[in-house]
Amino acid sequence: MLPEIVSGSIGLTDVVSPIRQISPHTELITREVERIDLKNKVVIVSPGFRPRSMEIPYDYLVIALGGITDYSGRPGLLEHAKPFRTLADALSLRSHLIHVLEEAEVEDDPQFRKKLLTFVVAGGGFSGVEVIAELNDFVHHTKGNFPRLRSEKVRCVLVHSGDRILPEITPKLAVFAHKLLAKRGIEIRLLDRLVTATSDRAILKSAVEIPTKTIISTVPGAIAPVLKQLDCAYDKNRLQVNRKLELAGYEGQVWALGDCASIVTKSGNPIPPTAQHATREARTVAGNIVACLRREQSSEFDFEGLGKLGSLGRYSAVADILGIRVSGFPAWFLWRTIYLMKMPSLYRKVRIGLDWAIALLFQPDLVQVRDIHESSFARQHFEPGDLVFLQGELGDCVYVIERGECEVFREQEGKVEHLAILHANDYFGEMAVLSDSTRNATVLVRTPMDVLLIPKSDFQLLKSSVPAFGEFFSKLARDRAIPLASRTSALGASDSRD
Repeated sequence: MLPEIVSGSIGLTDVVSPIRQISPHTELITREVERIDLKNKVVIVSPGFRPRSMEIPYDYLVIALGGITDYSGRPGLLEHAKPFRTLADALSLRSHLIHVLEEAEVEDDPQFRKKLLTFVVAGGGFSGVEVIAELNDFVHHTKGNFPRLRSEKVRCVLVHSGDRILPEITPKLAVFAHKLLAKRGIEIRLLDRLVTATSDRAILKSAVEIPTKTIISTVPGAIAPVLKQLDCAYDKNRLQVNRKLELAGYEGQVWALGDCASIVTKSGNPIPPTAQHATREARTVAGNIVACLRREQSSEFDFEGLGKLGSLGRYSAVADILGIRVSGFPAWFLWRTIYLMKMPSLYRKVRIGLDWAIALLFQPDLVQVRDIHESSFARQHFEPGDLVFLQGELGDCVYVIERGECEVFREQEGKVEHLAILHANDYFGEMAVLSDSTRNATVLVRTPMDVLLIPKSDFQLLKSSVPAFGEFFSKLARDRAIPLASRTSALGASDSRD
């Protein structure tokens, strides 16, 4: 239902159910998973406001981390293609489309305006088809609000590597969808794929270049990086599980489901990434965990699927339900009815139903929620007596003093060792970041102090991209690692430790 957020048919948050409301009796920890130790049965999650990681021991573990967009081997896609997997992606795309129309309205160069009004979607599966259909409807409906764009031609291009779009359904339904989209002005390029992207064009395998400022990728994803580090078996770059959805080698302890697991049906067919399969996988795993607790026989996942549904925008869809194939308006009505009934609460059903009713009566709105691209570099102010960080905490950033001073000291064997007094233009915190370890000292503020924070990820990017930057801080870290007793000069900004 994410494509309908792009077109404005559904409210921005109406399609999402807060996990705390649907799981009221569950203890929730909403942090990123940094590492999973299968041998010791521990999950390490990222720090919160305090730079300390959390270790969560477990008896049973369910891995359901989904997938991520994989741009490996495709230069420029990471920088210039928009992914389409999450609510944030849908919101970002909607804002981008409105921004493109605003810019096209004031653009005097006809060629550049044409580039702004060209939209490319990579991937002809359900996601790609639904996105291009809703995008095409939205742009054509809303451009009437822009006087200079009313007569301008909009170009929407769908690129697919197969010989037909929607390979998940029957050829007859796929042909219907192809003809319908083409009738609405969507250009469909088969047996081709997006291989490279720049800020101004999409480059296809056929060497065709499409000038555009909007590239959307719906190509299949990959498992999260944290799962690639597990000491377990993999199948087709996904976690290998048995028919009971147990992780190979950890039967009765760890289960995996969703896009991150390689699951096949009883007949040997791979499981598609659909909600109807994911919810039933969850029920199977939940039942098997209960069976383990009761020392009962666990069950196998044997759901083959009830059918497939795909929206084509503007009151049309395709559906294949229990062998019954429907297209056009009846399929669209069936699609909306089934999806509405599948929403997990009456509140969500009512909200979405009202959204759809309003969309039937009124044109899509043009409210733009702008992406605020704040710099990851940040400033902080400290007062005398504040602790910048404590010895033993994780190294999450490097500090540059803009004003004020602080004291660096270390505690060893119950004794406090003074290391340095740092002043304006000094920096500290790089040793833990460079070594990916914990802080080896505590920093206490002496006077009112303003600092610039360089997050760990940005510091590592600068280090790898600017050799002189990396060499300087690496040398600084080596100098600061020299034992205090071996120094011949007084401690200062250039030889203090963090």
